[in-house]
Amino acid sequence: MKLLITLVGLMLILEGLPYFVLPETMQKWLRQLTEIPSASLRVLGLFAIVAGLALCFLSRRTGLFG
Repeated sequence: MKLLITLVGLMLILEGLPYFVLPETMQKWLRQLTEIPSASLRVLGLFAIVAGLALCFLSRRTGLFG
């Protein structure tokens, strides 16, 4: 549970950093994001999920990262 809370905290830091450092740029990017078709966003989300699962698997089950 401690690891989960730490990971959620790290995720929030990484997600919030661009909004804190470059708020005007993030607003521009978010406006552009609304123009991207939903199907493309869904594929991008699926890719992110698969990449995240692969990284979790590699870090936990193999000696690749340590």
